[in-house]
Amino acid sequence: MTNLIFQGQQWLLAALTAAAPALAQAQSTSVYGTPGLIETPKAEMYPDGTLVFTSGMLDQTLRATMTFQLLPWVHGSFRYAVIEDFDGDGANNRYDRSFDLHFLLREEDARAPALALGLRDFGGTGIYASEYIVATKTIRDRLKLTGGIGWGRMAGRGSFSNPLGVLSNRFKTRADSNAGGIAETGQLDFGNWFRGDAALFGGASWAYSDRLTLLAEYSPDLYTKERDRIGFEVSSPFNFGAQYRLKNGAQLTAAYMYGTTLGLSYSYFIDPRQSVTPGGQGASPPPLLPIDRVALASWNLPDAAAAPDRRQQILTRTLEQEGLRLVYLEDAGQTLRIGVENGTYGQAAQAIGRAARVLANTQPAQVQSFDIALMSNGVPLSSVRINRQDLYELEHDPDGAWRSFARAEISDSIPLAEGGIASGAYPHFSYRLGPYLQASFFDPDAPLRYEIGARLGLDYTVAPGLSLSAGLRQPAAGNLDDSQRESNSVIQRVRSDWGLYAQQSDLRMEHLTAEYIWRPGTDLYARTTAGYLETMYGGLSAELLWFPPGSRLALGAEMNYVRQRDFDVLFGFQDYSVATGHVSAYYDLPGDYHAQLDAGRYLAGDYGATVTLDREFANGFKVGAFFTLTTVSFDDFGEGSFDKGIRLEIPVSWLTGRPSRDRLAQVIRPVLRDGGARLNVRNRLYGVTREARAQQLVRGWGRFLR
Repeated sequence: MTNLIFQGQQWLLAALTAAAPALAQAQSTSVYGTPGLIETPKAEMYPDGTLVFTSGMLDQTLRATMTFQLLPWVHGSFRYAVIEDFDGDGANNRYDRSFDLHFLLREEDARAPALALGLRDFGGTGIYASEYIVATKTIRDRLKLTGGIGWGRMAGRGSFSNPLGVLSNRFKTRADSNAGGIAETGQLDFGNWFRGDAALFGGASWAYSDRLTLLAEYSPDLYTKERDRIGFEVSSPFNFGAQYRLKNGAQLTAAYMYGTTLGLSYSYFIDPRQSVTPGGQGASPPPLLPIDRVALASWNLPDAAAAPDRRQQILTRTLEQEGLRLVYLEDAGQTLRIGVENGTYGQAAQAIGRAARVLANTQPAQVQSFDIALMSNGVPLSSVRINRQDLYELEHDPDGAWRSFARAEISDSIPLAEGGIASGAYPHFSYRLGPYLQASFFDPDAPLRYEIGARLGLDYTVAPGLSLSAGLRQPAAGNLDDSQRESNSVIQRVRSDWGLYAQQSDLRMEHLTAEYIWRPGTDLYARTTAGYLETMYGGLSAELLWFPPGSRLALGAEMNYVRQRDFDVLFGFQDYSVATGHVSAYYDLPGDYHAQLDAGRYLAGDYGATVTLDREFANGFKVGAFFTLTTVSFDDFGEGSFDKGIRLEIPVSWLTGRPSRDRLAQVIRPVLRDGGARLNVRNRLYGVTREARAQQLVRGWGRFLR
């Protein structure tokens, strides 16, 4: 029913950097992976929506950073740093995770510089914890001057009493960042922000050519922690470097730093709006045939009684050629109603457009309009009425796609009449067989764990809405099961034992379920699922969703009773069982943003809420972040303090240019613990129904005629 999602793909980042087009106008990026000179920040932003991947190294430190331009005036970063032997004994590297935020306070103009405020490592271990205010001014196009004031780690060489002390004496002192050790990682250290001594920093960049930029900076960072633990030497505050922009817009920077060491960094820029093959490589839609030719070619049948069966056969075959499956057909005089399942196109609007052309080319001239219902396992999601004459009138109109949307009528769904189900539509069997890659990025002990193997998915739809499904995996290679990290959780271990599932299983039954989805009323959807619901839990799940077709808002409720599965991921269960449930609100914000709030009971029996905010582009490329706060205290949660993370979702069609409903999905968590852990159920109703609602259809309607 839902799109096939390759969870945790090892090659997600590699596929992006190898295939995606980089931005033509790349900004200067520091070793920290944010707009800057070499290590110091600048008051600049990337183009809105830009995604930047940076790998930087100096001496015994490697930093990998992902930065996303959330809004024109704010970007956020997630950083994973490896510091060799930071924790002693010659083999204990520090794998450090941290987050940054950078706000543009003022844009540059002819008279004054750009001004920005930033927080670096505001929710990590505090190794890089610092705050700053910085200004940048362009001089005669090629020269940019930057200067600022920093606190925390940036208040090293030449530090002085905090000027904010005139406002309050509390600004004059600063406690050690993360004084509580690793257990306090993830807590927002509000009490230290912009406190303690301060220091000045600055520098300049000069664009020698369109490709080469020369950099110089004064950095007050004394690398105190690295000096004490790994012997890092700082003999000078001055850093000098050269940055070269490659043909694809990526940046390569080399620098001589602190008078003692060399630094290197590589940054790759991605514009999610611009796919690898913007024009697409899929087959063209069928051309519209004149109505008189349709009448002569299709329905001049000698036996009128046989015409309806013959008509369905032609329609079924022609829709299959376009990647659509006919499951419902009803002739209502001048209106023909059909229900189709889309197994091909990432944009539902493209599926509707293909279906409309097929109908125009195969149906009798007296049919004046088409009601096309998007369906999932025989359940109607919504219906779009297309006037036949509009297809011909707007086919060559430069704005034909958008004019057709203005004329289309979107409703809850077509009423399913008895006998309307297409012959041969049910029962229906399908399978998926192929390789899989699963990865865990940036966990506390290793930057990458992965597993590859074979995957088999089986789906048997017995009747509209009722389906049986199974998923099997056979690992072949990888190091996902090499983790020696034992859970030290003081609450119920509902997720932190994930390593045991990898170690003690071979052939895995990912899920084995019976599922029924139906429409209890107008704008309402319901789901009941029973069986082995996910890798770690089995039981019963029930859900109700209210989602009018033209609404930005959807409301849902879900209840589950589950038992924890054995570590071999086959048929057995452990002793732990729990009732969980959530009420959820989903809202399409103006622009490309989507918000979700889930409140209820989680797997460890804790109560709380999860807030999720996504930036979703018209092509389906999604970048988002989430956090969960529950009744589990920060101390009881352990390392990380509370559940949080970043998620990426990239349509395969964005990479290949070919129609596909497959997606690459990756959730990056600083650490996976037990507080705020939610059940992973397949086919949650909002995900099933959303593509057929007006807000999603309008985003993708540009592909209606594609």
